[in-house]
Amino acid sequence: MTRDREDGGVPARLAALRERMRASGMDAYLVPSGDFHGSENMGEYFQCRAYITGFTGSAGTAAILPESAGLWTDGRYFVQAEAQLLGSGISLFKMGQEGVPDLEDYLAEQLPEGGVLGLDGRMADMLTVERLVEKLAPKRISLSFHADLAGDIWTDRPPLSHKPLWIVPERLAGEAAGEKLAALKAAIREKNATAHVLTALDEIAWLLNLRGGDIDCTPLFLAYFLITGERMRLFVQEESLSGPVRAYLDRLGVETAAYAGFYEALSELSGETVLLEKARVNARIGEILCGRNTILDSVNPAARRKAVKNPVEMEHMRKAHIRDGVAVTRFLYWLKHAVGAQEIDECAAAARLSDFRAEQEGSLGPSFETISAYGPNAAMCHYRAQEGSGRRLEPKGLYLVDSGGHYEEGTTDITRTVALGPLTEEEKKCFTLVAAGMLRLLNVKFLSGCRGVNLDFAARELLWRNGLDYNHGTGHGVAFLGPVHERPNGIRWRMTPGRPDTAVFEEGMITSNEPGLYLEGRFGVRTENMMLCVKAEKNEYGQFLRFENLTWAPIDLDAIDARWLEERDRRLLNEYHQKVFEHISPWLPEEEAAWLKEVTREI
Repeated sequence: MTRDREDGGVPARLAALRERMRASGMDAYLVPSGDFHGSENMGEYFQCRAYITGFTGSAGTAAILPESAGLWTDGRYFVQAEAQLLGSGISLFKMGQEGVPDLEDYLAEQLPEGGVLGLDGRMADMLTVERLVEKLAPKRISLSFHADLAGDIWTDRPPLSHKPLWIVPERLAGEAAGEKLAALKAAIREKNATAHVLTALDEIAWLLNLRGGDIDCTPLFLAYFLITGERMRLFVQEESLSGPVRAYLDRLGVETAAYAGFYEALSELSGETVLLEKARVNARIGEILCGRNTILDSVNPAARRKAVKNPVEMEHMRKAHIRDGVAVTRFLYWLKHAVGAQEIDECAAAARLSDFRAEQEGSLGPSFETISAYGPNAAMCHYRAQEGSGRRLEPKGLYLVDSGGHYEEGTTDITRTVALGPLTEEEKKCFTLVAAGMLRLLNVKFLSGCRGVNLDFAARELLWRNGLDYNHGTGHGVAFLGPVHERPNGIRWRMTPGRPDTAVFEEGMITSNEPGLYLEGRFGVRTENMMLCVKAEKNEYGQFLRFENLTWAPIDLDAIDARWLEERDRRLLNEYHQKVFEHISPWLPEEEAAWLKEVTREI
């Protein structure tokens, strides 16, 4: 029996939440996505928004009012959200679209004078809450952020995860944790701060050269990190710590304390100048610290250093992408031969790709839940096939698979769209324009000082020339043995205030390159490679930079319509395919290597 049948589904959960709101004197209640650490991906314990609304996308905030409810999400999830919210009584607000109000403006209009807005303050960052307070102040609306009402009605809520921690050896990390900690302390002193609060899980893991398993598809662990003077404390679940990890932390001079004791420890701070990033710590932390301490709001010093990979990390990421390229190429070979000869649905295809990755040396599992989408399902950017209801693959049309893996050497993310049989001219045109845009961006050269907003046009120019576009960014940072989305680098044309991915590009940053096209109800196309920012020449005009390709897997020539390619586009495609064959064929069985030679032929 499904959960919806057991508890009455989303309408019943909304009714239970509204009853709690009435009892608590709240006129509205917010349920954001994320966890206590601002993570994009999170464990089952933190899936309150999905539980309350039925929408399972990674980004979105629900606002529940006595007589209405809304969900705000971005362009990646419009199609998915419309489908999942159908019949729920929750309206979809498409962020960034003309005529759609911001969540803050909507609440300011809908809430009564002197009303109360509730939310769990651990689930919203300080900056968001400060903006809410400012927006709601004219109507004297107050915020109550001590109650986890959504969690209260979730009777079968899973427990907090506490998987074992493990140490990343220096031969892979490229820098000892002691050196990272020393650099962090120096940065704190430079800011004239006396304390530092760090709650971003990826930054804590990178800083200590530790990894865990508390976050879905991401080797991170639940923790807070607090530095006061020379004292360093890691608040972590005791069950996660083995003897060797305890000894390792002791050698670093890092004390361990209970995860649940973090907020009590914060309440003991007084008269400190606390360095923190308001956008990356939750509002409960701000409430405890403000008033008795001076808050110094600044980007976490660890964020940029983590994004700029050191030479050892760069080299290992190159190796990880070779392993991943072998797995993906073998999957594409299997797919081309199996569709039409075997019964395969979207879930079975995703599982087969996972098997190919698992066969690779050093494989640690997927870096995110695979998007395996056939036909019209691929028009939903972040579609997830459900076991038992995946669409059957047929020998016609387009199939899109967006996937990635963690290896001992690093993290990967790749999307390929595949022709499973005959295509329409429109499908080929869209596929060709997208592939050409990816290759054009991959081959740009630019002056130091450029940001992603300067580069996005390279991927979109052909599409815009044909009156086409895609409603998502073109690229995001990728971590070393961490989240597949990493700040502060990104590539997008639209500047959005507060986004953390608009940094100047630097040597060592790894970024995705993933233009696409999505025709709702018909098909979707995306081609994605990873790129490493490296130095080019330096001359009287300054330091030039370029991208080194990391991803090696064929682009399906069966879906290319060369009439839409300019001469340079042909050359870039042929050069890329030549290198794919050189990098991947030595690792393939003879029959698969022969197939790869054919599918990477010059056109």
